[in-house]
Amino acid sequence: MAPKGPYKLVTVNKVPARAKILIGRVVNDVKEDYTIDYVANAERIEEVKGICEKEKPDVLFCASMWTKEESDEIQKIAKETVPGIKTMAIPQGLQVEKGPDAVVEWLKENWPGLVES
Repeated sequence: MAPKGPYKLVTVNKVPARAKILIGRVVNDVKEDYTIDYVANAERIEEVKGICEKEKPDVLFCASMWTKEESDEIQKIAKETVPGIKTMAIPQGLQVEKGPDAVVEWLKENWPGLVES
């Protein structure tokens, strides 16, 4: 069976190199089931609208470094800019408390429910 997708993914992360590594691991781990095209990262909330307008992503992830209020704002901007976009905020502090492996596992666990809903 062919993988589902492709899904265009944008992240919002103050450390783009880390985002690229973590998303690369997720993309590789789910490639049998899903095709994910990681297209861009916004480092600041002010960049979210422009990147969403340019890339028209299917999915947006907020990194665990953002507060609940910041994640809510980021997701609101994305949804106002790209109708039908699926957004998800990685639980605040997950990277700091449990490390990158926990973030990768969390994303893999939550991906199917997000994109197939």
